[in-house]
Amino acid sequence: MSETTTPHATERDDFQATSDPALLESADRGESQLLSYRQLYQLWERQQWRTQDLDFSQDRVDWHERIPPDEREARMYGLSSFFVGEQRVAEELGPMMRAAPTEDMRIFLCTQIADEARHVAFFDRFYSEVGVLEADDLSGRLAETSEHLNPEFGEMFDEALKRRVDRLAARPEDLETLVEAVTIYHMVIEGMLALTGQHFIIDYNQSVGTLPAFVEGFLNVARDEHRHVAFGARFLRDMARADTRYADAIQRSMAEVLPLAEGVLRPKWADDLPEDEEIFGATLQETREFAAKALGRRLKVIGLAPAA
Repeated sequence: MSETTTPHATERDDFQATSDPALLESADRGESQLLSYRQLYQLWERQQWRTQDLDFSQDRVDWHERIPPDEREARMYGLSSFFVGEQRVAEELGPMMRAAPTEDMRIFLCTQIADEARHVAFFDRFYSEVGVLEADDLSGRLAETSEHLNPEFGEMFDEALKRRVDRLAARPEDLETLVEAVTIYHMVIEGMLALTGQHFIIDYNQSVGTLPAFVEGFLNVARDEHRHVAFGARFLRDMARADTRYADAIQRSMAEVLPLAEGVLRPKWADDLPEDEEIFGATLQETREFAAKALGRRLKVIGLAPAA
């Protein structure tokens, strides 16, 4: 009798509807039917969800009674990266939205601001209701969980991305800087780091049967992120086709931040682990290969060769 496997969530119709090139084998050939900015907005209207509908009671039991203390500590890197990361990018989207050159782009980016705020609220509910941290408010929980992050995380979010966003706040007409910011935000932070982490965290929890409400909410977060990345792919393809200097800006900003992304993919506590040692169901090498494949597909659709 042949063994059957459960399809991954990204094969669901609602994930496929985002048109994120990373989900499509045709993107290996540079083929993809990217949605327009208006279509992406309409998809956002159809894909709404509410953090308050999630029941974390079983997750609390799992966290305190089924997951050993050392595993809880190890899991905190991935959880912290998302919680703090969502808060960081929610802050940075305003100047990017105002700098977008068309109204349809700006309308979609307004929906992304709402999404990122909802993602912060999702993680805050999880941390609060499951009892993961000692802090008793959002600011305190963000500060407490930040202790689990590595230096590359700060360099990526608080230096590379923030420097571009601060420039856009002062000069919203600077389209070259906007292209760099979208490359860092949508292609690397969301497309490589966030969606890679989500893929493996969701798979691991499903395989061991833990944190069901977290998984349900995190799947919604991942679907949102695929929609955001689809916007980034469309925007960068449009800009690269409009002027070669924008294609150069994409390549230049990726060359700067991809080494940082390598560091973010490695948990703070895993510095001495070999590449082939399995962590929560996957090796560091497998996570890097997954991230690189997704980036390569998107770059091909944008019209650029994958980064080396």
